[in-house]
Amino acid sequence: MAVVFTAVLFGCKTKQGVTTATVNPNLSIKEVIKANSKTQPEFKTLQAKVRITYTQETNAQSHTVTLRMLKDEVIWLTAPLNIVRAKITPEGVGFYNKLDNTYFKGGFDYISDILGTEVDFGKVQNLLLGQPLFGVDKTNYTMSLHENSYLIQPNEQSTFFELFYIINTALKLESQQLAQISTQRFLQIDYLEYQTVERQQLPQAIKVISLEGDQEILIELEFKSVSLNQDLRYPFKIPSGYDEIELE
Repeated sequence: MAVVFTAVLFGCKTKQGVTTATVNPNLSIKEVIKANSKTQPEFKTLQAKVRITYTQETNAQSHTVTLRMLKDEVIWLTAPLNIVRAKITPEGVGFYNKLDNTYFKGGFDYISDILGTEVDFGKVQNLLLGQPLFGVDKTNYTMSLHENSYLIQPNEQSTFFELFYIINTALKLESQQLAQISTQRFLQIDYLEYQTVERQQLPQAIKVISLEGDQEILIELEFKSVSLNQDLRYPFKIPSGYDEIELE
């Protein structure tokens, strides 16, 4: 089974734009990690239109939502006409649906189930901003060259999961991959394109592949009309009379 997951891990290649740059074999892991950390975007608030395509088996749905973010505090999404609205904070997740008069308010279990790994607010935010889900340091990680990228992984992989980061020649995160061999779970997050907004580097296209056994979920995110540091509101009030739902 470990062989199968290794094949999946390095067989799923990202589709970044063509580049003539090549990796520098003389860079140390300290230099790569330091340069990559400098690509972390700095802002107070962010707003964008995001086209989300969710595919499970043969069923695919696409929706465009408005995303607002108060960094480290709030991730807020709303669909056209406010039909569905969601708010994620470090304390938990909530959303309501006007189409069927239902709402949910709870922890991160549902998002964790979709992604196939335990997440919290910080990990969701890092996923959206092109940052590593888990912290990286030169002491506990090792680096090698993989194709035309830098491959970074823990010196000793956990008994629970194997973790890999791929950083491109622009020293931005190209892919982060997590394999839980014992549970046959695999998560790959590919950053297909980046965009520059007010001198900040932000993902423009993200592809998330979540695999559990033979069940695959594909989530594609495309960010448009991104703006930073505007005065934003994050209204969220569950209408009275709505039925609470439990998510499995």
